Amino acid sequence: MAQRKGLGKGLDALIPGGKASVPPAGGGSHGGGVQQAPVEAIKRNPRQPRLHFKEEELNELAASIREHGVIQPLIVSPNGDGTFILIAGERRLQASQRAGLKTVPIIPRQANNQELLELALIENVQRADLNAMEESEAYHHLADDFGLSHEMIARRVGKSRVAVTNTMRLMNLAGEVKQALVDGNITEGHARALLTLSTQKAQVSAMQTIINLSLSVRQTEDLVRRRMGQKPILAKKPLRNADINDVEKRLQKSLGTKVALKHGKKGGTVTIYYYSNEELDALLDKLA
Repeated sequence: MAQRKGLGKGLDALIPGGKASVPPAGGGSHGGGVQQAPVEAIKRNPRQPRLHFKEEELNELAASIREHGVIQPLIVSPNGDGTFILIAGERRLQASQRAGLKTVPIIPRQANNQELLELALIENVQRADLNAMEESEAYHHLADDFGLSHEMIARRVGKSRVAVTNTMRLMNLAGEVKQALVDGNITEGHARALLTLSTQKAQVSAMQTIINLSLSVRQTEDLVRRRMGQKPILAKKPLRNADINDVEKRLQKSLGTKVALKHGKKGGTVTIYYYSNEELDALLDKLA
């Protein structure tokens, strides 16, 4: 399938020369491709990956729009019957409806079904608006419905192939774990650790332990290993620096007794050992 040049650049490829500044609706048409369209004529993107919107944020944006208007135009695709499919600007559209606007500024652009999903996904990913499950589902649509490889998806959204693959794997989680991730009760790091467990029942059980004990991602990884019959990975002790050993030997030779040097990023300590009052007196003489 031939791809439209510039999709990987995100929404900048669709918006002419910088952001348009648009006064409150009702001021007529605009130059530079910006037009006014009735709010009721703009239909929600059926492939919009974002499903969850925070009420407080929408209300704050609606209040801003009442006072200042819609600053950045919505990107839409004409249906040919006077209506439009929204490509980018879901929050602005919802907030405009709440603000009671009759018209909003738009920039019409042609887009097929794949581009509707790609551009909506790019907008949300660039603004970190999607939760992990919404992102995972959108990637699966691109892969399953349009045959895009993980590498192709990664190029379009500006992420690494590994990051895309790891996010797509979240669809294998148990339903309760997915909901906990959406609700923010666990993080994506917790969720990826739970994917190692072989059954959804085991995932749910471990998830409940994570929430009840407020486990970190590292603690979750250890929990999963134990439940799989593996030993937790113990933190390796840092190797002694060769320079530190050399300094200790030089001090021991100079002072004639055991010396231990503990070195850190911001200084350290030197411990000098003695085994009799006579040795202490000898050390005091040398140090003095």
